[in-house]
Amino acid sequence: MEVIKTAHRVYWLQYHVVWVCKYRRRILNPGVCSYLKRLLPKLLRSMPGVALETIGFDHDHLHMVIGIPPKYSIAAVMAKLKSQSASQLREQFPWLEKVYWRENIVWSPGYFVSSVGVDEETIKQYVEHQGAQDSGQLRMQL
Repeated sequence: MEVIKTAHRVYWLQYHVVWVCKYRRRILNPGVCSYLKRLLPKLLRSMPGVALETIGFDHDHLHMVIGIPPKYSIAAVMAKLKSQSASQLREQFPWLEKVYWRENIVWSPGYFVSSVGVDEETIKQYVEHQGAQDSGQLRMQL
């Protein structure tokens, strides 16, 4: 775990996100998956600090672990990634028009998100030792 320090904050925020293909269509073949692995980090360049840690695919959904700084809302990051990736996918893979005819979509409208956290015991230990430990707190094993 790498704690991130900026001028006015210290944070470590990671999220587990799941996107589902519209109508659970099984469109995530190896070619599409490979393209998404290259595309998503490129789309994130316009949002400094947002980082795609890892990504995994099934045929009809994907899982990501993504770090998002507190200055961005999860909803804003997801909206941008989903809309831009859908447009890019439809441009790159014309056969998607046959799968989703009359609709300019790829992803279901919602998504699942949960925070990736540190276990309760580690947090309790950190809080209990807060007053006694004056320096080196960021390097404490979380």
